Amino acid sequence: MPELPEVEVVRRGLERWVAGRTVAEVEVLHPRAVRRHPAGGEDFAARLKGQRFEVARRRGKYLWLPLAETGTSVLGHLGMSGQLLVQPEDAPDEKHLRIRVRFDDSAGTELRFVDQRTFGGLSLHDQTPDGLPDVIAHIARDPLDPEFDDGAFQSALRLRRTTIKRALLDQSLISGVGNIYADEALWRSKLHYDRPTATLTRPRSAELLGHVRDVMNAALDAGGTSFDSLYVNVNGESGYFDRSLDAYGREDEPCRRCGTPMRRRAWMNRSSYFCPRCQRPPRSTV
Repeated sequence: MPELPEVEVVRRGLERWVAGRTVAEVEVLHPRAVRRHPAGGEDFAARLKGQRFEVARRRGKYLWLPLAETGTSVLGHLGMSGQLLVQPEDAPDEKHLRIRVRFDDSAGTELRFVDQRTFGGLSLHDQTPDGLPDVIAHIARDPLDPEFDDGAFQSALRLRRTTIKRALLDQSLISGVGNIYADEALWRSKLHYDRPTATLTRPRSAELLGHVRDVMNAALDAGGTSFDSLYVNVNGESGYFDRSLDAYGREDEPCRRCGTPMRRRAWMNRSSYFCPRCQRPPRSTV
């Protein structure tokens, strides 16, 4: 599942190649791609025709394209394999092309939504006064948002009766952090994923938040993390931050800090990767 850095890479591409363009025509080629738009594909296409896209926006892992002067937005759900690609109009159709958006200009490119597993899609939503699609109004700000409140996050973290990795993945507390970057930030912080949040001092939580930001910014600089060909930017290029991961996916490889073999543990239908020496588990999880 794409996390904040991957989605931000796509958002920047849409800002460059799509913002300010007016829709001439929309083709919905698979009904599942608009299943979150209850009125269906024909309504989705009709409501987009003639509308002008404003600059793409993002909160956490959620990406949307506001429509100028309408109070509505197109929300993009990338799911496990969704791709928003800007392609030449004469480029061959991708095997899993689901939606095509043509523009009324002479730029010679179109926007395509491609999704092999059909878990993602596009949908049209009203915006809140803050400019968010109404269905994601409950999502917290992400740590790269200039208005993210560090103090409020640290206080809320201490009050939660949970463990640290669960808190990092709680989108109502902090958005955009997924399994990969949680493991990376915890490794950098020398914190075990099952450590209770109530045991974190304010300096330790501030340190953790700093590592979350550092790892996400490093991933952004590398174009995101790609473990297969399904995550790409709008030009179809993969990121390469996976080459720099210190924890995630490194089971039995030596810890880059102390040399101890890294471990993997099943966790909430996912995996957690950690160093058993650097990231000592709390007694109850030993």
